[in-house]
Amino acid sequence: MKRGFRSSLLALALVAPCLAQAQTAAPAPEAPTGRIAKHSTTANQDMVAAANPLAAEAGRQILAAGGSAVDAAVAVQLVLNLVEPQSSGIGGGAFLLYWDGTKLTSLDGRETAPAAATPDRFMGPDGKPMAFYDAVVGGRSVGVPGTPRLLETARKRWGKLPWADVIAPALKLAEDGFTISPRLNGLLGQEKFLQSDALARAYFYQEDGTPKPVGTVLKNPAFAKTLREIADKGADAFYSGSIAADIVATVGRHPTNPGDMTLDDLKRYKVEEREPVCGMYRVYRVCGMAPPSSGGIAILQMLGIVEGQDLGAMKPGPEAVHWLAEAGRLAFADRALFLGDPAFVDVPVRGLTDPGYLKSRAALLGAGRSIGKAKAGEPPFQKTEFFFAPSEGIEFGTSHISIVDREGHAVSMTTTIEDGFGARLMTRSGFLLNNELTDFSFAPTEEGRPVANRVEGGKRPRSSMAPTIVFDAAGKLYAVVGSPGGSQIIPYVAKTLVALLDWKLDPQVAVDLPNFGSRNGPTELEAGTEAEGWKLEIEAKGHEVKLIDMNSGIQAVVVGADGLTGGADSRREGVAIGN
Repeated sequence: MKRGFRSSLLALALVAPCLAQAQTAAPAPEAPTGRIAKHSTTANQDMVAAANPLAAEAGRQILAAGGSAVDAAVAVQLVLNLVEPQSSGIGGGAFLLYWDGTKLTSLDGRETAPAAATPDRFMGPDGKPMAFYDAVVGGRSVGVPGTPRLLETARKRWGKLPWADVIAPALKLAEDGFTISPRLNGLLGQEKFLQSDALARAYFYQEDGTPKPVGTVLKNPAFAKTLREIADKGADAFYSGSIAADIVATVGRHPTNPGDMTLDDLKRYKVEEREPVCGMYRVYRVCGMAPPSSGGIAILQMLGIVEGQDLGAMKPGPEAVHWLAEAGRLAFADRALFLGDPAFVDVPVRGLTDPGYLKSRAALLGAGRSIGKAKAGEPPFQKTEFFFAPSEGIEFGTSHISIVDREGHAVSMTTTIEDGFGARLMTRSGFLLNNELTDFSFAPTEEGRPVANRVEGGKRPRSSMAPTIVFDAAGKLYAVVGSPGGSQIIPYVAKTLVALLDWKLDPQVAVDLPNFGSRNGPTELEAGTEAEGWKLEIEAKGHEVKLIDMNSGIQAVVVGADGLTGGADSRREGVAIGN
C-alpha cells in the first residue's frame, strides 16, 4: 500500500457509513411548486451547504474528522464531480474565497484559453458568430481546467488533513458506486448532445438511448484511477502525464469541432491570488470575487445603488423588485463595458465600487418609473478606454459550496463547467470537460472596436460567479453565500443578501424566495411562484416583465450567537448539514 493511502483509511472509515446512509435515505417530499420541501438546518460547530446530499455529507464528515473548511471543500467538490457531473468537476474551473479568522483571501481557478486561441475563434465562415451550441459541443469551447490546481493550492495553504484523506470520500464513491438521483436522471433525459460522445453515452445511458434509471448504481473506475494518481502525485498528475495527454486527445479528436489545447497549455496553468472586492452595505462589509469575475463588483454596485432605499420596510414584493431591478440595469450596463480579464483589460475596480459614483448612479432612478435600458456610467479612476462586451446568458453547469468550520473559518466557492454537461466530451480519465470559452464574446469587435471580453490566447473569460462572504458591524463572520446560474447569479445573490441583511429572514426562507431582477433588459420574475402576482404592479412602473424559469442553486450559511444556520436552495437537491 502506498504511504499516501495509509492515512486515507481513517477518512474512509469515518465517511463510508454516513455516505451510505445519505445514499439510501428517502428523498424529501416535493413542495407544491415542484421544489423539494426543506427546512433550515442548525449546528453548533460547523456546517456545509452543497448541491447534493452525498457531497454535503462528505464535507461534514471531513469536518468531523478535524478537517478545515478547505479540506471539506475539496471533498465536496470531488464528490460533486461524480453525483452532479452536469455542473462542475475537475474538468472545469472555480473561484474561492477563504476567511482564516483574520484575513480574507480569494483564489482564481478560472479556465484559460489555449495559447493558440484567436479572437475569431467563434466566428463562422460567413463572418457571423456561430450558433451557441455549434460552438459549445466539441473541443473548440474547452478551456484549460483550473479546479484541480485550485483545490491543491488552497489545501496546501489552509488544509489540516492529509491530501489522500480529503480525496478518499470521492474515491470510495467512484469505486463502489452511487445511485443516480432524480435530478441527474431528469437532466440526462432533457440533454440533446451528450450521447454524441461514445464514452459519455456508455456511462450515462442505456443501450436504447434512455438515461439510466433513478436508483441505478453508477460506478466510475476511470475516475477512481484518476483520483488515485492525483492523491499520489498531487495536481501535477492532472497537468502532465497520462491524464493531461488524455485531455489533449479528447479536445482534439472531435470529428467536426476540434480544439487546439496542448500539453504545454496544461503545464503552464497557474492559479491567481486576487484581492477580494469589498464594500459596505449598511453596517455590513460584503466581500466578493474580483475580475475576471464580474459578480463581486456587480453585487456591490447593486447594493450601493439601493442603499438609500428603506428595503427593510418594503419586504419582498413589487416595490423591492422595482428598486433591485433598476439597480441591476445600471450594474449590468457597467459590467458590459468595463469587465474582463485584468491581465488584458484595465478594469476600474476602485471607480466602479466608489460610494460617490454609486450615489450618482442611484440618483438616476425614481420610485415611479423604470429607466428602461441603462447606459454605462463614467466611473472615476479610469486608466484606458473600454469597449462594449455582450453578456453571456444562462447556464446550468455551475454549483456553489458554502462552508464554516469549527474555528470559524469559511469557504465560499463557486465552481463550474459552464453549460450543463460542459462541452459534452468525456475523457477516458472519467470526467467531463468544460465549455468555458463560450463565456467569451463571440464577436471580437463591436462597431469596429475591439471587445474587452474577446477571445485571446491565455486569457480568462469573464464570469458572473459571485462567491460572497459577509461580515457584521464588529467585523465578525456573518454569512457565506453563493449560487450557480450564469449571469443570473448576480441578481440571485443580491436578492439573498437583501433577504438576509434587510429582511432578516431565515437562510432557508431567503434562498427560497422567488427570484427576480433585470440584466439591463426585461425585468425577469420567476415563473410558477408568487412573483407572478407582482407582474401587473411592476408593469405599471414601466417595466417590460417576463416570467421565466430561474433555477438558482443558492447555498447560505449564517453565523449567529447560538451557532450556525444554513439553507440549501429548494430548486435543487442540495442540503445544509453540520456537526
